[in-house]
Amino acid sequence: MKSIILLPNIHKGSNIVLINFPFDQEIKNHLKLLPEVQWSQNLKSFYIKDSSSNRSLLYNHIRLKKWFVNYEKLKKKVIPPSKEIYKLVLPALSIDLTSELKKFKRWLQQKRLSENTVNTYVEVTAYFLRYGLLKKNEDYSIKLIEQFNYDFIFRANRSVSYQNQCINGIKKFLFFKGIEINLLNIERPKKEKKLPAVLSVAEIKAIFNNLTNLKHKTLLSLLYSGGLRIGEALNLKVDDIDSKRMLIHIKQAKGKKDRYTLLSYSFLILLREYYLAYKPKVFLFEGQNGHKYSGASAQAVLKKALKNTKITKKVTLHTLRHSFATHLLENGTDIRYIQELLGHSSPKTTMIYTHVTKTSLKNIKNPFDEL
Repeated sequence: MKSIILLPNIHKGSNIVLINFPFDQEIKNHLKLLPEVQWSQNLKSFYIKDSSSNRSLLYNHIRLKKWFVNYEKLKKKVIPPSKEIYKLVLPALSIDLTSELKKFKRWLQQKRLSENTVNTYVEVTAYFLRYGLLKKNEDYSIKLIEQFNYDFIFRANRSVSYQNQCINGIKKFLFFKGIEINLLNIERPKKEKKLPAVLSVAEIKAIFNNLTNLKHKTLLSLLYSGGLRIGEALNLKVDDIDSKRMLIHIKQAKGKKDRYTLLSYSFLILLREYYLAYKPKVFLFEGQNGHKYSGASAQAVLKKALKNTKITKKVTLHTLRHSFATHLLENGTDIRYIQELLGHSSPKTTMIYTHVTKTSLKNIKNPFDEL
């Protein structure tokens, strides 16, 4: 007699009944006849939402085939772990503070900060001003900033980088207002030092081999062959490609700096094929209506290509840049040249690749081999 085990579980916040059985096509086909039964890719199992009516429905449906149903474990109810979610409700900004925030934004823009930095500083400052309204305190004292740091950031378990962005934004706002407060007493948490994920040359090839669209393949190839950030690639214009000198001119990148990076001969062949097919007018990669191609679309392209490979690493568009730098280092390129190609202000930033390169590690003899 065929046997089926029913188990209690939780899926997407709801109580469910898992339907477990050794692979059997007949059982599988029979369960599919019941509309209430669903398949979960994550759980790798059929399941049904747990309710007394659904249980009866499932029992009767299985017993039509006179199969054995083991439901002993259903007697034990699964209680989902309670998780306290801290949420701070802030009042809306007043008309005067909204006006003040607009002036602050214009002031930041005049400082020639990047659009992302301006928007982030304005956003975090808005939260701080609203917190001041909540506390009925608009003197922007060090005590208020410390309270905001604790209530809005620490208790809400926000990231270290977000905490630092908040402090930076508030500092800028206070400078804009001409208020002198020593923020050195607010301790900034240290960022976790994580090594970047790096793809092997074989993995890079596997990704490119799974790209059939010419535009998609050209864009991702550019990120790797030039070590570009996605924003830099999407801002490139047709005349930024210098095929005579075999260089790519990156203009006003991070830190408002220009730089040159390598133009690969193999990539140039692909780029010319792309140019003849798409004929971009202004930006090298254009979306609809001649506007710049979007970063979200590029990430979706990479995600789709990864599905057809056996790569299990967490890969983003920036991973291609990390891989470019690491492969250069492994091929013996001087770290100072890599720093220039990547546009790093400090050599310390580039030095992280010395920790992920296999060249230095493979020369170390493991003591275990001496046993």
